[in-house]
Amino acid sequence: MEDTFTLSSSVLDYQYENGRRYHAFKQGSYACPNDQQQNDQLDIFHHVYSLLLGGELYMAPIGTNPERILDVGTGTGIWAVDMADKFPESQIIGTDLSPIQPNWVPSNIMFEIDDCEAEWTYPEDYFDFIHVRCLFGSISDWPKLIAQAYRALKPGGWIELVESKLPYDCDDGTMGSTSAIYRWTVLITEAAAAAGKPLTIYPYLQQWLLEAGFVRVDEKAFKTPVGGSWCQTATEREIGRWNAVNVMEGMEGFSLALLTRVLKWHPIEVQALLGTVRTEILEQKVHSYFMTYFIIGQKPL
Repeated sequence: MEDTFTLSSSVLDYQYENGRRYHAFKQGSYACPNDQQQNDQLDIFHHVYSLLLGGELYMAPIGTNPERILDVGTGTGIWAVDMADKFPESQIIGTDLSPIQPNWVPSNIMFEIDDCEAEWTYPEDYFDFIHVRCLFGSISDWPKLIAQAYRALKPGGWIELVESKLPYDCDDGTMGSTSAIYRWTVLITEAAAAAGKPLTIYPYLQQWLLEAGFVRVDEKAFKTPVGGSWCQTATEREIGRWNAVNVMEGMEGFSLALLTRVLKWHPIEVQALLGTVRTEILEQKVHSYFMTYFIIGQKPL
């Protein structure tokens, strides 16, 4: 009883830095805050992902009745809750460093405070589907994480990795090397690499899945504009508008810890940079985007 109380108390003993709130469990291992502003950003990003998939929640062909589903790094739990609603007969587990998930959830979902980089305690051949989304910059050893997921999946089960490419790209020359958006994404990419938890993982994900033993590895890549005024289709413009809100809501949280802890910037310097980034996004003169990759693999039968 005492151990339970001590654990729950320590998990809720959040850390505060530069006006933002950070997780207490495994303090410092995740660079983004866990406060309401960042949680709102996570939910907005969930909507962006859904738009990219045409309203779907996943790409893997998991069938109509998966028994057990694991959402690694569940954040606010929004994806896990949607999956619990979609598959009411399935058991859904969402894990995260922070207890920021809602209390009122479907009866077939359970949230656990856990570090996915630690040794997994799930039985072998246990899950039908493991979902890992937006953990770039959070993981120091991706092959280990993927190997643990492989062990925990049933034969025939699927893994889905969803990650993005930084620095941002541009196709029409409106984002030069002096652009605030470009400079910002380069800086946080450099800081994450220096911290040992790189953002640039997308080129290696397929190979890591294959090396772990997965088969039927496949990938879909989606251009994800930051702003939509210049986009050609109504769908792209909607994605761009939502993604601009996503980036502006999250940029301070993405940046403060990395730039102040790793690159030793003063918080005022960070805010000045972010102010110019927001201006560029709002003016829509810089037509930037990032690629979002959905990568799936199956554990052999």
